[in-house]
Amino acid sequence: MAMASMNLQRLSFSPTQIEIKDPKQWNSIIKHQANLKNEQAILFAYTQMESLGVLPNNTTLPLVLKACAELNAVERGKSIHRSIRGTELMDDVRVGTAVVDFYCKCGLVEDAWCVFDEMSDRDVVSWNAMLFGFVGWGRYEEAMLLFREMWRENLRPNSRTMVALLLACEGASELRLGRGLHGYCLRNGIFESNAHIATALIGFYSRLDVRVSRLLFDLMVMRNIVSWNAMITGYYDVGEYFKTLALFVQMLVDEVEFDCVTMLVAIQACAQLESLKLGKQIHQLAIKFRFVADLYILNALLNMYCNNGSLDSSHQLFESVPNCDVPLWNSMLSAYVEFGFHEEAMGLFMRMQSESVRKDERTVAIMLSICEELADGLLKGKGLHAYVIKSGMRMNASLGNALLSMYLELKCVESVQKVFGQLKDVDIISWNTMILALARNNLRAQACEFFQRMRESEMKPNAYTIISILAACEDVTCLQFGRSIHGYVIKHGVEINQPLQTALSGMYINCGDEATARDIFEGCPDRDLISWNAMIASYIKNNQAHKALLLFHRMISEAEPNSVTIINVLLAATHLASLPQGQSLHAYVTRRGFSLGLDLSLANAFITMYARCGSLQRAENIFRTLPKRSIISWNAIIAGYGMNGRGFDAMLAFSQMIEDGFRPNQVTFVSVLSACSHSGFLETGLQLFHSMVQDFNVTPDVVHYSCIVDLLARGGRIDEAREFIGSMPIEPDASVWRALLSSCQASSDAKLAKTIFEKLDELEPMNAGNYVLLSNIYATESLWLEVKKIRTWMKEKGLRKPPGISWIVVKNQVHCFTAGDRSHPQSDKIYAKLSILLSSMKETGYDPDLRWAFHEEED
Repeated sequence: MAMASMNLQRLSFSPTQIEIKDPKQWNSIIKHQANLKNEQAILFAYTQMESLGVLPNNTTLPLVLKACAELNAVERGKSIHRSIRGTELMDDVRVGTAVVDFYCKCGLVEDAWCVFDEMSDRDVVSWNAMLFGFVGWGRYEEAMLLFREMWRENLRPNSRTMVALLLACEGASELRLGRGLHGYCLRNGIFESNAHIATALIGFYSRLDVRVSRLLFDLMVMRNIVSWNAMITGYYDVGEYFKTLALFVQMLVDEVEFDCVTMLVAIQACAQLESLKLGKQIHQLAIKFRFVADLYILNALLNMYCNNGSLDSSHQLFESVPNCDVPLWNSMLSAYVEFGFHEEAMGLFMRMQSESVRKDERTVAIMLSICEELADGLLKGKGLHAYVIKSGMRMNASLGNALLSMYLELKCVESVQKVFGQLKDVDIISWNTMILALARNNLRAQACEFFQRMRESEMKPNAYTIISILAACEDVTCLQFGRSIHGYVIKHGVEINQPLQTALSGMYINCGDEATARDIFEGCPDRDLISWNAMIASYIKNNQAHKALLLFHRMISEAEPNSVTIINVLLAATHLASLPQGQSLHAYVTRRGFSLGLDLSLANAFITMYARCGSLQRAENIFRTLPKRSIISWNAIIAGYGMNGRGFDAMLAFSQMIEDGFRPNQVTFVSVLSACSHSGFLETGLQLFHSMVQDFNVTPDVVHYSCIVDLLARGGRIDEAREFIGSMPIEPDASVWRALLSSCQASSDAKLAKTIFEKLDELEPMNAGNYVLLSNIYATESLWLEVKKIRTWMKEKGLRKPPGISWIVVKNQVHCFTAGDRSHPQSDKIYAKLSILLSSMKETGYDPDLRWAFHEEED
């Protein structure tokens, strides 16, 4: 025994070969290491045994196979199985059971079944090993069938058998069998005497009716920590967060010793209840009972503070941990992203790189989600994509979908197609993202082709597939296509959930069928906040801001608006240029307890509203009082200065933003270039465009080129603007040509206007505004024959100039008027007043210039 002890010490500290050939001594060594839970030492000892030719016995092998399972040493375990196959050892029930258990724990259930099926002698432990194998890998039906076979062989199940079966019933939602097992336990007196069975019953019933679980829990004579945890987890899983914490408090009162699982669930319940005060108290408990060394607990605490709006607490906790693991880094990154602090997230990611912290798939997915918000987002996204390839990271469905979404949001449809083609693990989200990318980029035919390919594959389209393809329906020309998709939904029984109903109503209103859109909206019995917000947003998108406001006033009597609602309605007030309406909304959010300091998106929306309604001082006040600004805040104030003709202030704000450490993005440059254009800063604008590419690595989009064309045209440099369009590396869109066409109105160049219009008509053949613009240019030159031709073209195409609309808001009621409109209840009084005003204007000598006015033929 002294020799064995000496050898144990040598084995523990020196990996040198040990010259022991007595199997009993090896058994002692391996048992000792098993007691120490030192699996590596067990496998090392077994390797030494093999090298010395010492044969294992039925005591050694189960311990070695268990070590292989714990270390997931699959090939080593398979090798041991091959070495004993066909020997007497495989006839030993303990060895056979150990092999079954090894294969099951390593996920090789089919191999386990082959061994189990070949066993000549099987006891209850063998059956239990196979049962737990099936249950552990979600094969619940097979577990229940195996139990029936066990019952036919007259083997009496023990407590472990019952636990495995109850887990199978829970997973398969098999209520009848679960209740039968409950009855069996009661009849045989093993419910009261065995805490493990009672705990399994609590877990089984918690999925079906947590109240029954609580009754069982209260009836338990013997409770252990697992029982308490099962009940607490049961409450948490069904969303009973208050009861979760109440039971945790009861544990404290009853002085029941809890473990890290209990603490973890309690912290998660605090996060769901959004109770910062309670969360801090539980944090103190975690410190008191020394659970803060557990990284899982720390991760839960960090997420709890984030959910409760305390990003500073999350940051302080993160910085207090000396050795953060990757999940903790990911949680901190995710917290920054959730609060919209994208620059901070990027800084933390760079710190991960400098500290050589290993990044996993989730790290990359989190960073990909913010690329669209960064000035050089595409460059960053491509860099992350390259890192995935270079590091040999497994491109699973989750990571693949994150890449697809990144390229989708950055409008790189070719990259979306390329990544999709390379993915091996394609799921429903991958297909939906691919279809959405094509639909958003007006590639309707290709979107339909992918939709058809998806139907021909094993993947069945769902509601979100339909939502993706409906994104291709942008205007009245898409109405028939949208209706055909709606027909497909009805014909094939696609579940019309709330998001799909919202998408369908949005499609119809975008395509000009407001009546059907409202029918779908009004016919929805369970309208949620998203439905209201989407309908309001659709009205705004389709230039019906007055209807959006009317819907909002109806909404507040039926549902509680959130910040998204307010942002949408602020857009409506902005479109109407209704400062009083915007001020009313400001007062509303103040009364409702919204904090502009905490909700940057809402604050930015108010800055934009005030600026566009001409109240720049109020916009500046909000901007200056923000405790923390984002790039969107800076963009909003720069755009506000630009649209109010304060180009110099826009340039100052741009410089201050850079000094504060913000990198301008594509939106920033749209704002500053527009400001230069409206303020006549031609040379400054050209310098900024050059700096955008050379100094900030921001790739110009078509909107930036349009700004430069407008800048040059307004400065009278028409030829240079034409040359600039010809040198563009991307195809100019309608906005670019329209900017140039508008300049012809001031220069009265009808010949150039005709050439530009032809380009514009190719891109937007159904845009009546372009025809009106050309007609006005001809009218200034008194080319009335050409004006008549334009009227004829419009009539042949069924186009009409959109009627001019004006409005006024009186006591939250929007009153709209169009030319010749007599639908207003007070139209007689209005026209009488208008007649008086016209007479007064003529008396004062006012002579209107009607050269640029477009007249319908019938007028």
